[in-house]
Amino acid sequence: MLRSPSNTSSRCRRAPLHRGRHGLLACALATLLAGAALPARAQSPEAEPPVFRLEQLITLARDAHPALAAARARVDSAQAAVRSAGALRNPEVEFLTGRQHARVPGAAAGSASSLSITQPIEWPALRGARVQAAEAALDGTRASATGFTLELLAELKRRYYGVLRSEAELQNAREDLALADQIRSRVAVRVDSGEAPRFELVRADTEQLNARRALRAAELRVRQAQHELRRLVGPTLPESFRLGTDAEEAPLGATPQPPGLMRAALLERHPELQAARAEVRAAQARLDVERQQRLPTLALRGGVSREPDLRASQLGVVVSVPLFDRRAGPVAEAEAELRRLSYALSDRELQLTQQLDTAWQQYQIAAAQVTALESGILRQAESAMRIAEAAYRSGERGILEWLDTQRAFRQARNDLDSARFDLRVARVELERLQAQLP
Repeated sequence: MLRSPSNTSSRCRRAPLHRGRHGLLACALATLLAGAALPARAQSPEAEPPVFRLEQLITLARDAHPALAAARARVDSAQAAVRSAGALRNPEVEFLTGRQHARVPGAAAGSASSLSITQPIEWPALRGARVQAAEAALDGTRASATGFTLELLAELKRRYYGVLRSEAELQNAREDLALADQIRSRVAVRVDSGEAPRFELVRADTEQLNARRALRAAELRVRQAQHELRRLVGPTLPESFRLGTDAEEAPLGATPQPPGLMRAALLERHPELQAARAEVRAAQARLDVERQQRLPTLALRGGVSREPDLRASQLGVVVSVPLFDRRAGPVAEAEAELRRLSYALSDRELQLTQQLDTAWQQYQIAAAQVTALESGILRQAESAMRIAEAAYRSGERGILEWLDTQRAFRQARNDLDSARFDLRVARVELERLQAQLP
């Protein structure tokens, strides 16, 4: 036991004088050792990794994930495109200068210059159609950004539940190894006493090795799952962290709405469908732009020219007459693009509806598995394992029966963890399809 330097010094002062130099050296050495040991004991233990819950991880991802920041930048770019679409045309200024030389007698010679200003005039319908196309593109960009955020956060939740599942498997592997160690110790005692054949010790050693291998594999899966979760949260999440909720306490989610209501919510507010509808509106506006460009374009032009003996002022109109190019090609391209996007919207609605039906079926299957495993299968497997253990201790059954019941119990327990994970993932998928952002 370590003591403070003050207590050691007081004992050295009280030491008898006949100890001489050897006693003094021993006391001094004890004092130095005690003083050196105090800082080591006073140091605080190694700091534990921080604990994060699902809500905190979602907040970190929203605030600092680079991909979400890039999506917000795309929205800002689309907003700037709307301002560009509504901007008026700039005037064109032309200035010429030079000299005028006389080629006939009596003609004036000297410097000459001209200044002209041309202001293009757009039809209001043309600019309005261009602005509508830019606004529709902005709506589509916003919907795409929302959809990307929805996809990323849904994947984050799936990875979060994946980490919980891996941690549950790790805890189960630790319990299995502890149980294998106990079995090996009991079997070794019985083999040494001659109550059981040596074959049972070989089987116990095999089960112990398998349990250790499963434990190492579970530890690797936990680290891999945490790495994938950190990739989705962003660089603000430290490399070493813990989750604040274990697998059994993680909520399985409330019962989802009936399929009819979920389908209506999907068709109304899913970001992919909103983006597709915005693309259709943008294509319709681009078609209007092409049709409006069939009309003649106007520009006001005024100018002043100066010659050595003359000064002239002019004001007129410049008209571009669509005589040869009626923009048949661009109009046909815009019409075909509009039809393509309309068909793509219908196809996407069908695909998402089928995904919703599949997710609903998976949710029902997972919920039924969880109910069956929690209510009967796991309890029966645990009871069978306890009965086999008692029978083995009393000598009525061999170790093979006991190990078989343990494997059956572990399989049922692992099936329950997998079913809970599948249920949570199906719930996340239903929320994603209904555009329920966390």
